[in-house]
Amino acid sequence: MKVTLSFEESASSDVSIMVDALRASSTITVALDKFKRVIPCFTLEEALKIKETNGGVVAGERMGKQVEGFDLGNSPTAINDLETWEDTLILTTSNGTRILENMHSQVLIGSLINAKAVAKESIGIAKEHIDVVMAGVKGNFAIEDYLASGEILYWISQCLDECEISEYAQTAILASRDYESLKDSFINSRTAKRLIELGYENDVDFCCLKNITENVAVYENNQLNLIND
Repeated sequence: MKVTLSFEESASSDVSIMVDALRASSTITVALDKFKRVIPCFTLEEALKIKETNGGVVAGERMGKQVEGFDLGNSPTAINDLETWEDTLILTTSNGTRILENMHSQVLIGSLINAKAVAKESIGIAKEHIDVVMAGVKGNFAIEDYLASGEILYWISQCLDECEISEYAQTAILASRDYESLKDSFINSRTAKRLIELGYENDVDFCCLKNITENVAVYENNQLNLIND
């Protein structure tokens, strides 16, 4: 099995794992405890139109801030606290949902909170090539995505008997092995500092947790659903 790490665009036509560690990947992952589906949208107008037409809870952010008029921001902790009868979350974010638009492979959603689970699912689906794709921040490298990807790649390497791991992927694995250092880098990343300034410190702390859920979202037919084994 070929295993690689990419930025923004996937190098695989087989299986890709999208990683937007702060916060879209975690939001999507925990949302599937509450909702039957998550519909990712690429514009604010599209998100509002879907809610108006089909109902659902609309959530999203731009530059970390909750969009005015939306029910929620891009917040995994707010999702955890939410009580609703709706079965659909409509989500638009600055980075993670944007990356999904250009994927041409089977796409799973990965983060620190489900790193081991998404690694195992990717191995079960892939035929020849797993690519972990960092979303970044508006075209720029984001250290939190790199480190979360390293944790996922570590579990892929541990669960495969034979694999060809790119050197870029190997460096991410090495960088992610010291958990205390990883958490420190998350909290001091430019993304986390902005979120903390906006009052989302609880989200940052939550997104630093490792392997706390077995949920894995798969992107099919323009929506995200819990993968069925």
